[in-house]
Amino acid sequence: MATAEDIARYRENYQDEIDGAAMYRALADMESDPALQELYRKLATTEERHAAFWRDKLAAGGVELGEPEPSRRAKILIWLAKRLGTNVLVTTMAAEEKAGQFMYDDQPETQGTSLPADERSHARILAQLAGEGPKTITGPVLARIEGRHSAVGGNALRAAVLGANDGLVSNMSLVMGVAGATDANSSIVIAGVAGLLAGAISMALGEWISVQSSRELYERQIEIERREIREIPEEEAEELALIYESKGMPADQAAELAARVMQDEEKALDTMAREELGIDPDELGGSPWEAALASFFLFSAGAILPVFPFLVSAGAPAIWGAIVLSGLGLFGLGAAISLMTGRNVWFSGFRQMGFGLAAAAVTFGIGTLLGVAVS
Repeated sequence: MATAEDIARYRENYQDEIDGAAMYRALADMESDPALQELYRKLATTEERHAAFWRDKLAAGGVELGEPEPSRRAKILIWLAKRLGTNVLVTTMAAEEKAGQFMYDDQPETQGTSLPADERSHARILAQLAGEGPKTITGPVLARIEGRHSAVGGNALRAAVLGANDGLVSNMSLVMGVAGATDANSSIVIAGVAGLLAGAISMALGEWISVQSSRELYERQIEIERREIREIPEEEAEELALIYESKGMPADQAAELAARVMQDEEKALDTMAREELGIDPDELGGSPWEAALASFFLFSAGAILPVFPFLVSAGAPAIWGAIVLSGLGLFGLGAAISLMTGRNVWFSGFRQMGFGLAAAAVTFGIGTLLGVAVS
């Protein structure tokens, strides 16, 4: 007889599988490549089979369920993927599959079923889709996967959230510190705007240098690879064949495929860049200007929140307005982070708010002591 704890566990497992199936179906609908579409549909079918398993367990425990419905979190992730690209969803799911690959190993109901093995298989496949882990998927599907999904692209949502969070926390601490030291509203606004601009420019410059340096390194590596293909094509063909073999391809097929690829220099260079160097020659890590502008505006979007109340008010109302507005912003960023971590929205939101407001309280206190000392 299932206990209340068992029923709660069945419900959680059931909802996880329903969410997984919905997200895989969404990826299949968004993907234009037939091979990847089929892969996503197979993963969705497996998740739906798992959901049916837990639905039967719940029914046996006297729990009747309605129509399968993805959670709010799954719906938000699908919505974001449709607007920001599938990488947002793929990398989030890869992290979840990796964390949950052993989730069924110690659940007695799954013993003797394929569920534990399926979860580990999904973790390996999603690691490939996200550009992580050992390369075990063979054939043209892998090449298309590696060309379409990268860890950098998939972390766009994470980078956006963290960029805005940096701007909000750092400038809120600065504004609160100055507000504790002086009652002059103009001084607080000047400090806040200066902090916004200094931080945003610093972030943008750092991002530009980082991406541009990576591009220059990639270009140099690709040029070296081009020279090797021209000067020692036999060794490069052998190296490519070994790469294919490491993915599980038979030796004769690997050698044949490598020889065919090496007949076209540009195709060989593209393949070796992806397979050996792990570089997408079409992207080269992205545009440094796009990265710089994104960092500038994301930092600014967070940093303006604690400054805005002082632009329309002064004194205690402005201070409390900055606290409330910044607190709401911190909660929203924490809730956004929960989309990637899978943690409870309220827990993540209040945790983010608590740490941010604590930092502001400390700087306000220090500013007050400095203001008194200077006076």
